[in-house]
Amino acid sequence: MNAPTFSAKDFRSDVKPVWCPGCGDYGVLSSIAKAFADLELAPHQTSVVSGIGCSSRIPAYTNTYGFHSIHGRALAVGAGLKLARPDLTVLVAGGDGDGFSIGGNHFIHACRRNVDMTYVVMDNRVYGMTKGQPSPTTEADWDASAMAPPGGTGVTPFHPLAIALASGANFIARAFSGDTNGTAALIAEAIRHPGFSFVVVMSPCITFREEQRDWKNVVRQSGFPATSDPAQAARRLMTDDGFNMGVLYRGNRDSFVKPRSTECSIADLDAEFAV
Repeated sequence: MNAPTFSAKDFRSDVKPVWCPGCGDYGVLSSIAKAFADLELAPHQTSVVSGIGCSSRIPAYTNTYGFHSIHGRALAVGAGLKLARPDLTVLVAGGDGDGFSIGGNHFIHACRRNVDMTYVVMDNRVYGMTKGQPSPTTEADWDASAMAPPGGTGVTPFHPLAIALASGANFIARAFSGDTNGTAALIAEAIRHPGFSFVVVMSPCITFREEQRDWKNVVRQSGFPATSDPAQAARRLMTDDGFNMGVLYRGNRDSFVKPRSTECSIADLDAEFAV
C-alpha cells in the first residue's frame, strides 16, 4: 500500500495568523509548509520549534509537532529534540532579535555543534512585536523610529551569515519572503543537507520599516555557484551587499552524533582498575 502524500495545506493549522497586513512572515509560513510537502514528509514526521517574537508564532500556525519556547532558547530546545528524536525533521524558526540578541550565544554554539536541524530566521532588522526598536541587524544610522536613538545606534550591525560560517554551520543560504517558491526550495535543500543548516529570510516589516517595501526591487539571485570552500565563502560574504539570494555555502562536515552513555557497571569498574 502506498504511503499517503501531503500537500502544503496539510501542514497548516486552523489557527489564523495575527501578523500585520503585508508582513513578510506570511510568505515564510507558506514556504515552510510547501518545503515539507515537497520533501514528501508527513506532519507527524516534522517539528517546528520557536522562541519569542512575531516570527516565533509559527508553531501555532503549522500542523506539526511544535514547541513555542522562551526567548532566545529555541535552538537549545531544537537540538535537544533532534538528539532525543533523530527520526524527526526539526526546523527552528525565529527572528533577528530572538536569534542574534538574547539567543546569540546559542546561535554560535548551534553552528559549532552541527546537529542535523534547520534554522530559519526571518530578518526584518527591527523588533516588531515590541513596537520598533533597533535589533542586532539594524543599520547603525537608522533613526526613522521614535524608539531608536536620534541618528541611529551607531553600532555595527551583526553579520549572521559570516558568524554562522566562522562558527561552523554546514549550510548557509539567504532567501526573500516575497519569493515563496524560491524560499521553499532553499528550505527544502537546507533540510536535506546534513548538519546545521542556516537560512536567513529577508522578511519585510512594513509597519515599522516602510522602506523595506523596496526589497522586492533590489533582491537578486547570486551569480556565484555555492561553494564548499570556507575561505571563498568568507570573501563573498564579507563583500556582499546583503541582497544576493541563494545557497552561499554548502559544507561537508559530519553531523554531531550523541555520545555513547558514560554509565558503567560496578563490574566494568572492577575490570578497569584490576591489578
